[in-house]
Amino acid sequence: MQIKQSERFNQELEEILDFIAQDNLNEALKFHDELIENMQILRDFPLMYRKSKKFQNTTVRDMIFKKYVIPYKIEENEILILGIFNQNLWQTK
Repeated sequence: MQIKQSERFNQELEEILDFIAQDNLNEALKFHDELIENMQILRDFPLMYRKSKKFQNTTVRDMIFKKYVIPYKIEENEILILGIFNQNLWQTK
């Protein structure tokens, strides 16, 4: 199963990394690497995280990583990473 990142996820992640990097560039790089590593586990265990609280669709799940919520959608041959948020309210589009 292939993992794809939406444009929205990439933009939101970039904002988070920029914020972390203001204090510590190494921590931002570490956060990124650990997040990507954790996302790879979804290939083998796509259902391991809870059903999303934002969607009524059971194929949308919420991965939790360091207090961030990463909603993703399980599709036939891929997992689409939809976004990433923390305390801000993530709006579905």
